[in-house]
Amino acid sequence: MEIYLWLLGAYLMGSVPFGVIISKALGGKDPRLGGSGNIGATNVLRTQGKKAGALTLLADFLKGALPTWCAAIFITPEWGAAAVGLSAFLGHCFPAYLMFRGGKGIATGAGVFLAISPPVLLCSIVVFAAVLKVWRYVGLASVCASLSLPLSSYLLGENRYTVALASSFALIATIRHLGNLRRISRGEEDRFDDKE
Repeated sequence: MEIYLWLLGAYLMGSVPFGVIISKALGGKDPRLGGSGNIGATNVLRTQGKKAGALTLLADFLKGALPTWCAAIFITPEWGAAAVGLSAFLGHCFPAYLMFRGGKGIATGAGVFLAISPPVLLCSIVVFAAVLKVWRYVGLASVCASLSLPLSSYLLGENRYTVALASSFALIATIRHLGNLRRISRGEEDRFDDKE
């Protein structure tokens, strides 16, 4: 029973739409009404400015890291932290508070992996930074970083639950970025330095 409460709590925490809350608290508009319509940090940055974007990035990161870190300490089953991390990630992507229309999960997923495996997170950050530097597409960098998670987890000797978690993140994040990839293929996607 206890594990189900952890999973529910992580999902509800992940569901909190910090991009919307922070944008409105700073006197801005709902980020769903501008840009890509996404509640994540990238769209908040582009539609509401650097302060709102940075705060959203931090909040989305922490709502993945905190429940997962607590689960790693207090839950006995080896798979507990991975399950709680996945729940937080799914909460961000499919939030109950916004009719299950949420973000793409990159910052929240990064927070989860900080708690579970910092070396795997570091590898994905290197991939993200390299792809962003060369091609200047946040969406492409996010997909490549996500796809690196399962490989890094396996090569670094993480347990099967972490590899499964990484694979789930990679699949969901890639699917949620298909629109970005299509726009890139058509030459319609904004490059990172076009706006910032």
